[in-house]
Amino acid sequence: MSELLIAKDLCKTFSNENTQQHVLKNLNLSVNKGDFTVVMGNSGSGKSTLLYALSGMDRPTLGSIAYEGEEISKYNNDKLALFRRKHCGFVFQHNYLNDTMSILDNIMVSGLLVSKDRKAIVKKAKMLLNKVGLEESCFNKFPTQLSGGEQQRAAVVRGVINSPDIVFADEPTGALNSKNTENVLNILTEFNNEGQTIVMVTHDMKSARRGNRILYLNDGVIMGELNLGKYVSGDRERHDKLKAFLQEMGW
Repeated sequence: MSELLIAKDLCKTFSNENTQQHVLKNLNLSVNKGDFTVVMGNSGSGKSTLLYALSGMDRPTLGSIAYEGEEISKYNNDKLALFRRKHCGFVFQHNYLNDTMSILDNIMVSGLLVSKDRKAIVKKAKMLLNKVGLEESCFNKFPTQLSGGEQQRAAVVRGVINSPDIVFADEPTGALNSKNTENVLNILTEFNNEGQTIVMVTHDMKSARRGNRILYLNDGVIMGELNLGKYVSGDRERHDKLKAFLQEMGW
């Protein structure tokens, strides 16, 4: 598998008056095309900071990030915004849907940033909404008229509407109950099985099992890595391997 994203000697420091907090410390990481990489670690370990740096949402203090060989960490803000728009999709714990717009319009806004073919975007948006289990009766509803799980499924569609090379997911199931968590994980797994590259931050073992690769962060350093292979439902050995790995890491 070819490398899509490479981070070298990544450092991120936050300064506050006379103190400095070193959140990422000389971190090295590569993400291959088609990977479902899961980043775990205790609260404050640097998981979300790493995600934002890799996606170009935040700049590292030191080090470099290269996308398909081109160093995006040298881009100016405008070029970074174009990079994210063209190559990245995002799914967050809070769906950030616009409550004054319909579900379909929320997705259309993202789609039209890349393509001006409105008919094609409408068609694709409806197809993806159906794919994640949202019926046509939901399309013109406002987010507040849907359940939390339905809103998050719509947010996943918004994240993939532009066929991004890589989807960054930050605790995408953190605000959901167990049934809706399973639904969203099934959607992400299906997209990954179709070739979508995903980098997901989570603190949840059930969510982490969906990844083929688990990274464990501690104090801004990758302390360990586990290769689980492609997800297969009901694989008890997978659960046991992950549990043993996390115990070894001190989770």
